[in-house]
Amino acid sequence: MVISETDLQGAIALARNMGVGFVLILALYFAAFLIDALAWQLTSPSTPITAVWLYRFYQVRLVGEAFNNITPAASIGGEPIKAILLRRCYGVDYREGISSLIVSKTLIVVGLVIFLAIGFAMMSWSQKLADYSAAAFTGLIVFSAGVALFFIIQRFKLTSIVGLKLSAHPAFKALNGIQHYIEDVDDRLVHFYTERRARFMAAFGLSFLNWLFGVAEIYYTMKFIGHPVTLWDAWIIEAVAQMVRSALFFVPAAIGAQEGAMVLIGAAITGSPTLGLATALIRRLREIVWIAWGLLVFYVLKPAEAEEALRSRAAAD
Repeated sequence: MVISETDLQGAIALARNMGVGFVLILALYFAAFLIDALAWQLTSPSTPITAVWLYRFYQVRLVGEAFNNITPAASIGGEPIKAILLRRCYGVDYREGISSLIVSKTLIVVGLVIFLAIGFAMMSWSQKLADYSAAAFTGLIVFSAGVALFFIIQRFKLTSIVGLKLSAHPAFKALNGIQHYIEDVDDRLVHFYTERRARFMAAFGLSFLNWLFGVAEIYYTMKFIGHPVTLWDAWIIEAVAQMVRSALFFVPAAIGAQEGAMVLIGAAITGSPTLGLATALIRRLREIVWIAWGLLVFYVLKPAEAEEALRSRAAAD
């Protein structure tokens, strides 16, 4: 409804002002994606920190995130694909791949909580956004509680404990066959949090840094389309957009929700809903480029390359 009442033609005209500036937006997102891939690589203790392995994790993440965006699976449809590709293409054990994905996702959302808290604090200090701050902080509290619970489940191996209790019941006997896998993954999670603190802190720092690139993307997008905003305002816009995406995680690529959020907050900050929609369209175009790239990588990843990678890993081991 919000988008339908906005000047779509005007937004498209503004988006066209990007010109070669769109290359900068792609470069910023490439850097952010590379940082995320490195953060994920750090959560896989058996893989060396080399450019070759970073390239491999980047490829796998590219494919996985493409499927996360296009499948209606609560933004986790691509996570099993990541674990499968790591194992089949590069020999990373399934249990290590799964545990690294869980840790990586945890660090991303913890970094997001901090990012949102700063953004919503900025919002509360702005008189023109006072009407939005209460709802924003309410959403942040609920989201933070969910993230805290997610971490507690990992840190104290609650999955193993619950699985063990359930497997004792006749109705859940099937769990006996996989209980040792669950316990192994839980042990890996606790080991990483307690024994790999240097990697943990580095991965966490990179996960938070990634969100700042979103601020830069908003800032330069609005600058290139001829309506610059401050970094403060860009942070608020990005925080609101990410909060909405998180709340509507079950919507593939947050279609419509992201646009609506940018229209509303863009209108509140700049006075122009059309400007917010133009910014959202540019981001959507960037996402389409990355999804297409990820799907292309998925279909051209050759078995021969996978076999070569496995042989080289075996030789290294």
